[in-house]
Amino acid sequence: MKNIEIEEYNYNLPEERIAQYPVEKRDESLLLLYNKGIISKERFKNISSLLPQNSLLIFNNTKVIRARLLFHKESGATIEVFCIEPLIPASYDQNLSNTASVEWKCIIGNLKKWKTEKLCIKIPIKIRELKLTANKISPDGEAWRVKFTWDPPELSFGEVLEIAGHMPLPPYIKREDNKDDYSRYQTVYSAIEGSVAAPTAGLHFTEEVLESIKNRGIKTENITLHVGAGTFKPIKSGRVEDHEMHTEHYSLSKSTLQRLLQSESRTIAVGTTSARSLESLYWLGRKILKNPMITWEELHTKQWEPYENREDIPKREILEILLEYMERNSLSHLSATTKIMIVPGYKFRIIEGLITNFHQPKSTLLLLLAAWTGPDWKKIYEFALKNGFRFLSYGDSSLLI
Repeated sequence: MKNIEIEEYNYNLPEERIAQYPVEKRDESLLLLYNKGIISKERFKNISSLLPQNSLLIFNNTKVIRARLLFHKESGATIEVFCIEPLIPASYDQNLSNTASVEWKCIIGNLKKWKTEKLCIKIPIKIRELKLTANKISPDGEAWRVKFTWDPPELSFGEVLEIAGHMPLPPYIKREDNKDDYSRYQTVYSAIEGSVAAPTAGLHFTEEVLESIKNRGIKTENITLHVGAGTFKPIKSGRVEDHEMHTEHYSLSKSTLQRLLQSESRTIAVGTTSARSLESLYWLGRKILKNPMITWEELHTKQWEPYENREDIPKREILEILLEYMERNSLSHLSATTKIMIVPGYKFRIIEGLITNFHQPKSTLLLLLAAWTGPDWKKIYEFALKNGFRFLSYGDSSLLI
């Protein structure tokens, strides 16, 4: 599987098919239904009637933060500082609630124009002024460690970003963010701040759709994976084994784990982020099985870990191991990290259905979809291109069973 040639997962995506804006009403987007190899064109607002009756939907309830900060120098140069991962404090919750100062791993646009000086943004707030200062500390791989300080210091960093930051629209959306993006590049059920990209499969859900799903008796649960900027990182190497996956943080509650264990329903992941989290859970359980005294720092799934041991352990047994671990350590939530790379040939252990948008050519997201559908991914994408579907983050979606 590591020897997969990425060119095999390429297709022609015309520029005009990349959605630059969302449809006027979320659930009026198109929905491609792939069920047992049969493909049809539907409307997302009707998804509740298309889901198997015994479905259990797993949503990613992460919330996108306004992670792009634009600093304007007196020379006229604009420096973009894109916050991608908290460093001090390292916890998303603690960092975003911190006052006075924080440190983040950041991608810097127009880096050559930022020498050693501190950068500053000043924004009027009520009867006062927010003054945000950025200090570039040291390189961190392709990114930089940046320290932020601000006045008034009693504001949390989350509040600072709400005032000074911009929505981190993906690079293929060729426009600046606007006020509509503050709500539309966010799911209606978003709750836990931390993502620098939206879990886009969830953008189509409305309160009405959620209500219709509930009325059909279909169960729902939440998992949280903070989507990193690495989700847009293209595979530049010829073979997938040379691609370095990014690390993402995820967590779920004890009650969600209990529902997964007790339910006889078909588990359907809403989005590739939910799918990656759920499949990572399986490998996390296997790791705990081998070492019941594992520390929380070791709760991590490596990029190629799933392909190193093919021995099957029943899903129920794995979920029981995870639940026992939580009870033994008095945990209400299980938190871990993952670099899992799901490619064609992967055997899914947890999910039994997938809701997802249409992804970029030669991307890790397309590889995950191809792992789920097999060679039929080409038929699915050909159908979408021929039938007016819009692609990528603000585009249409699919239900793949």
